[in-house]
Amino acid sequence: MKLRPILWLLLPAAVLLAGFILAPSLDLFRASLFDPDFTMQHFQRLVDRGVYLDVMWRTIRVSLIVAVLCTVIGYPVAFFINLQPSRRQTLLLFLILIPMWMSILIRTYAWIVVLGRDGLVNQALAALGLAQEPVQMLFTSGAVLAAMVQILLPIQILTCYAAMTEIDFDLIRAARVLGARPRQAIARVFVPLSLDGTLTGLVIVFMLSMGFFITPALLGGRQDTMIANLIEFQVQRLNWSFAAALGVVLLVLTVAMIVLLRGAGRLLARRVLKGGL
Repeated sequence: MKLRPILWLLLPAAVLLAGFILAPSLDLFRASLFDPDFTMQHFQRLVDRGVYLDVMWRTIRVSLIVAVLCTVIGYPVAFFINLQPSRRQTLLLFLILIPMWMSILIRTYAWIVVLGRDGLVNQALAALGLAQEPVQMLFTSGAVLAAMVQILLPIQILTCYAAMTEIDFDLIRAARVLGARPRQAIARVFVPLSLDGTLTGLVIVFMLSMGFFITPALLGGRQDTMIANLIEFQVQRLNWSFAAALGVVLLVLTVAMIVLLRGAGRLLARRVLKGGL
């Protein structure tokens, strides 16, 4: 049987996915289970030692907080941009894209300059008389969260904006004509229609946060170690199999949390569509 033309078009993408995603993932599983013989000791080590469980929970918690903060901040910004004239929208989107042209490493170092003992924030606090001594802001959980939100916020804004541009504002006007107040029209019409794109952005931000390495390493302390930092530490010590086991755990946790978030998102969407807001 001949393959349909559409399948032939998908074949190059399938080959790339198999070569660059599937094959490395399978090799990661192999390295975590064979050392050199089959063993589950590396996964047993993860479960037995509380410090590793703490790192896993911290990674999930930080990623969820960053995803929620990006959504809470990004949605109103995207809504504001969507209300602007076309030329102003282009300018605002350009300003949002500018930070994305710089590497995460550069943006993280910028936060070191801002939050350092002689940084901009401490200088402002001293000038306003709010602090006599420099406030310790680096190597804290707050610094890590602030930097991660700033780095990933443009992604959420752009995702929300893309969803909002597909909404017909005549529906909002129709709701107003039928007697709905502006807030009611937004809550009952606009928000449900933009919810799917917003949840997609939240999942993307969460997925990227799970693998963050540079920002926690430079701005956080020991209490801010995430799975990616732990993997790097094990690789430096040449514990390849244990590092592979950590990579498998990171992959499985990320996929599981994405499934849970998508499921929760669908339940929320049904509630909103039924007038639950």
